[in-house]
Amino acid sequence: MIESTVDLRGRRFGHVDFGGPGRPLLALHGSFGRGSQYARLAADLGPEFRVLALDQRGHGRSEHGGDFGRAEFVADAAEFLRHLDLGPLPVLGHSLGGLNAFQLAARHPDLVSSLIVEDFGAVMRTPEVEHPELDLTGWPLLADSEAELRAAVARLVPVVDYFMASAIETAQGWRLCFDHADLAATQRGGLGDHWPDWLAVRCPILLLRGQHSPMLPAALAADMVRPGVELVELPGCGHWIHDDDPAGFAAAVRGFLHRAA
Repeated sequence: MIESTVDLRGRRFGHVDFGGPGRPLLALHGSFGRGSQYARLAADLGPEFRVLALDQRGHGRSEHGGDFGRAEFVADAAEFLRHLDLGPLPVLGHSLGGLNAFQLAARHPDLVSSLIVEDFGAVMRTPEVEHPELDLTGWPLLADSEAELRAAVARLVPVVDYFMASAIETAQGWRLCFDHADLAATQRGGLGDHWPDWLAVRCPILLLRGQHSPMLPAALAADMVRPGVELVELPGCGHWIHDDDPAGFAAAVRGFLHRAA
């Protein structure tokens, strides 16, 4: 695994190349995540596939602050693909990354050969999704130890490991490697009706839904199926399918990439 930085569109971005001789796959993480979280998927898909993961704006080792609107996230991903210069690639995205991925495919069809969307719908708002935003009130800013930070996060969310993957140690103490204001803006920017972009995608699509996901209701997922869209529901999983069933997630991704080749 090689972690690097690159300047794109006047901003600094972190990214991870998990290496190997296989076919490249771009992976876009969800809100509160980072590219290194795809290490398990990269191991499961290798050496047949080479996972490249971008730390999206405001996340991981990428620059904080600025505009967190839809157009900016999509333009970042498009520029990163141009920087890679590997031709049209399959693109996988979880949650926020899934939205960015299908908007990228809709708006830059020359850059995306196939699309995998993990647990994000064509609509992100109430009443379709009961709680479309995570309330950041009371979230820890700084802790004296990793254990203290983990305990604080555990009091707020049930999926501690996902968030703790973004924990870093600084001279001041342990913190999560994003700014709360950035993530609040990121969540707000993802709200709304995204049907036009979803329907504009012309490449093959795999839509993955966790059986117990609160973020992608079963009825909405069913409505998103059309010619070229394959819906797979993973039993026992919530919103973070790649953590809840990493082997099943990798198997679904691998099978689709073979079929879409």
